[in-house]
Amino acid sequence: MQKFGLIISLAFLFEASSLMAQSPEPINKSTQEQVREIVRHVLESNDEFVKKLPQDYFKELIHGQKPIATMVTCADSRLHTHALDIHPDGDLFLVRNIGNQVSTAEGSIEYGVRHLHTPVLFIIGHSSCGAVEAAMSRPAHLEPSIWRELDTIKVTGNKSDDHLQVKESVESNVNHQVSTALKKYATEVETGHLTIIGGVYDFRNDYSQGSGRLVLINVNGETDLAKIRKMPIVNFK
Repeated sequence: MQKFGLIISLAFLFEASSLMAQSPEPINKSTQEQVREIVRHVLESNDEFVKKLPQDYFKELIHGQKPIATMVTCADSRLHTHALDIHPDGDLFLVRNIGNQVSTAEGSIEYGVRHLHTPVLFIIGHSSCGAVEAAMSRPAHLEPSIWRELDTIKVTGNKSDDHLQVKESVESNVNHQVSTALKKYATEVETGHLTIIGGVYDFRNDYSQGSGRLVLINVNGETDLAKIRKMPIVNFK
């Protein structure tokens, strides 16, 4: 499974979009140096990763993949797989897009569910999601390509500077994406071949469970947190 680093967060994209609307300025030395440092960071990180691996680490990955789950997450740079799977290689069929959406990555998700036959489909949102905030505030300067992806995000308010409304909208979007997936994969869910789980990666500690915790908020359409905690698939006591 290939790993992609340095995914630009939507929040950064929004901040930079006003600059991109202007005529591009010539690349100066400082910008070139910045690019050089970024490339070096990626290559050195890859080198460090490889050096720590046992010699036969990739042996089982060469001839194909058998991931344990398909996972849809936001492309935001603050959410990465090491927070959800310490050793994700071969484990996660990972799909990333702004707002952790099903419709904008339908083919990739379908491949994971119906061709790789993963028994779990995770849909993971996160605190302070820039895509959700944009869908709430609807800034006028965003490009049409971004709006096409934001159109299938479901929010509950329009005050993107209100943390409570953002939290509720993050939850609303996760639940909406789970609902969309339940409709598409109804047969797999009804026959017990697939479980669809929605969660929020909470680095703001909005749920008072500690910063950086993954909080499950939806299991096959069930959103009552008390009931979810009692489900055998999440109750490990």
